[in-house]
Amino acid sequence: MPRVALGLAYDGAPWQGWQTQPGGITVQDTLEAALGRFLAHPVPTICAGRTDTGVHALEQVVHVDTWAQREPESWVRGLNALLPSSVAVQWACPVDDSFHARFSALSRTYVYIVRQARVRSPMAHGRMGWVYRPLELEPMRHAAARLIGEHDFSAFRSSQCQAASPVRTLHALDIHQRRECFVFVFRANAFLHHMVRNLMGALLYIGLGRHEPAWVDMLLRQRDRRLSAPTFSPAGLYLASVEYPAHFGLPSASLDELLESHMLPGIRAGR
Repeated sequence: MPRVALGLAYDGAPWQGWQTQPGGITVQDTLEAALGRFLAHPVPTICAGRTDTGVHALEQVVHVDTWAQREPESWVRGLNALLPSSVAVQWACPVDDSFHARFSALSRTYVYIVRQARVRSPMAHGRMGWVYRPLELEPMRHAAARLIGEHDFSAFRSSQCQAASPVRTLHALDIHQRRECFVFVFRANAFLHHMVRNLMGALLYIGLGRHEPAWVDMLLRQRDRRLSAPTFSPAGLYLASVEYPAHFGLPSASLDELLESHMLPGIRAGR
């Protein structure tokens, strides 16, 4: 059966995460309902990475199998006419059956945006995390450098995580400041449940001066979630992009282009 890959963006605030649930208030349930109407038959979906309640996506990747014939632009326009305003298909691309949205992915990139200000902003509510005490950039960068590489991330793993192994390879963890906003960019082969939000909690503790950067070495060594910082808010977390082998021919955009398309002006991932 022919396979199609879809690039999806969504505001996670109204949804109880990606994965289907009995109540049906998830992105997957909503997308599959729209696909059923668009294609006139039920269509299950496979995604690149399941996002939690309140977590957003700039470019979630999904694949579907169907005999229905549609032009790529028809997929985009037709599905978006059936989806709520908080979810939108960005592109559609035919792929061969060796493509798998989850297992073909080489890496996933998440972005977390934190606004540091004395008073919270209602305009940033749900779109950014918020801390009111001053954050120091350099200690967080020193800690981030210690986290890069292959590690057992048990100290940053949810107790409900179902992954077979806590070992992951964090390829990059970059932190940049844009006026009052701090932009954290995480790229890894895969992530554990709540891993980014738990890493954020630890990095912010260091940025606030509660611990030195070397604290993360102890956390990695002890592998005990109870020793780390609390899980940080999902409000500023975005599944930003998913990398696949070039031969699949999927549309690609730089992280800064994706942020510019979907975010507040002036937010950038680069230096």
